[in-house]
Amino acid sequence: MAPLSPADREYDVVVIGAGAAGLFCASQLGQMGKSVIVLDNGKKPGRKILMSGGGRCNFTNLNIEPGAFISHNPHFCKSALARYTQWDFIELIRRYDIPYHEKTLGQLFCDNSAEDIVNMLLEECKLGNVKIALRQTIKSIEKLFDDAFSIGSQDGEIITKKLVIATGGLSMPGLGATPLGYQIAEQFDLPVYPTRAGLVPLTLHKPLLDHVATLSGISIASEVKSETGMTFKENTLFTHRGLSGPAILQISNYWKEGESLILDLLPGHSLKELLIHAKSSHPNQQTKTFISQLLPKRVVELFYEMNLLPVTTLAELSLQKIETIDQLLHSWAIKPNSTEGYRTAEVTLGGIDTNYISSKTMEVKSVKGLYFIGEVLDVTGWLGGYNFQWAWSSAYAAADAIIYEQ
Repeated sequence: MAPLSPADREYDVVVIGAGAAGLFCASQLGQMGKSVIVLDNGKKPGRKILMSGGGRCNFTNLNIEPGAFISHNPHFCKSALARYTQWDFIELIRRYDIPYHEKTLGQLFCDNSAEDIVNMLLEECKLGNVKIALRQTIKSIEKLFDDAFSIGSQDGEIITKKLVIATGGLSMPGLGATPLGYQIAEQFDLPVYPTRAGLVPLTLHKPLLDHVATLSGISIASEVKSETGMTFKENTLFTHRGLSGPAILQISNYWKEGESLILDLLPGHSLKELLIHAKSSHPNQQTKTFISQLLPKRVVELFYEMNLLPVTTLAELSLQKIETIDQLLHSWAIKPNSTEGYRTAEVTLGGIDTNYISSKTMEVKSVKGLYFIGEVLDVTGWLGGYNFQWAWSSAYAAADAIIYEQ
């Protein structure tokens, strides 16, 4: 991973971006005999991989399907996902004896550390004699007359027949994210859909924020629904800025500013039936005491502080009051203020218009030899390993096309 030398001036393939997609694509190409160099602006490869999944990298999901991906062209991801599946990547993981486990909803994590994934990718690159040049600032990219590209960095010029852009999105700028991939697309007249933070915590307006902030750190099972009807049933985490946790991160991909969310804090239960039964069997019990058996006490206290729940015994609850309580806790309407933005977002929504890219090869239809893979494209997966699988699948599609000149 040394700086470029005067000898490093011509390669079969140049890959820009040493993240999941870039490293995997480079390794596939190198092992099939292509001379490959990966250029990256960071100090070390795989920075986002190392941070993912709480440091354990949720590297894929057992339930990968096209419906879990958001794109203006929803059919685009189907070919790549079908040709290199989660089972293919799991086989690679097993070949390296990397221990892993399944969490909820088919999510697969490393037992030890995300470093296992980065080390595997680097070893795969080493097997293919792939050169990785770090701390590279891309200053220019030019298409030459003989269907080649000239890539200029602070260390000089590189010539290549095939150029793969795997620069990722704008999420987590602290890890070196830049708009370079979108700028390259625009240079070659490719439309780019507006981008925004995805899989990201939501912030709240005052005075609700002042109340919710007191619950910071509490996580509860929930079902969250957007105004468009998209629903996710996972945990919601209260934070000092608003709401986070898997359910909120998932719904953030579908939430638009100004819209409300509906939170069911007791999914799978009928609070109305529970209250009617409790009223009959424990009429003298305080309503607050009973509800505190179903939800964290501090959450129940929040609703009382906001004067949303009645201070009564169960016996004093009318059917109308029971229905009001049921409606509140099963359909709590919250209008977020905004998101926490790219700083804490796991992915970037939007990106390069895939109608201008071959779904089979990831090659730009109008520019021979130019490929885009991974997050820089307008393809965004759900939380839970879907975006890593898109990285592996799209990288494989591009590598396969280059190897066999599809």
